[in-house]
Amino acid sequence: MLVQLGVFVVLFLLLKKFAFGPLMRVMNERAQYIENQINTAEKNREDADRLAAEHRASIERAKQDAHELMENARRTGEKQAADIIAAAETEARRLKEEAVADINREKELAIAELREQVGNLSVLLAGKIVSKELNAEGHKALFEEAVKEMGVRV
Repeated sequence: MLVQLGVFVVLFLLLKKFAFGPLMRVMNERAQYIENQINTAEKNREDADRLAAEHRASIERAKQDAHELMENARRTGEKQAADIIAAAETEARRLKEEAVADINREKELAIAELREQVGNLSVLLAGKIVSKELNAEGHKALFEEAVKEMGVRV
């Protein structure tokens, strides 16, 4: 039994010197490699999370910018529509004022022309009455004849 114990101790010392040292070194290297891989994976995950957050923020900024552009376009469109309506109303008022002025001028011209025709008719009628002394029926016929000559409808 002592021999077995001696063989066991010698075998253990030989294994310790030649097998356990390199085996432990390989195990430590493997543990270090796994730890480095885990650290690298965690760093990559953190970078991915950071990039994802940056992308989400960029998307939100783009959405906000798009919303602001649309809002600005809507306000600009409303302002342009209001300006066009105001210009149209101003133009309509100007055209109405011009039309009223034209109507008043035409009215004044028509009244002046009518006065002139009435004056001419009166002179013509007075001249005929003076030249002929007639009764009421003769006056009526003379008046109608003068009206026909002037081309005025009664």
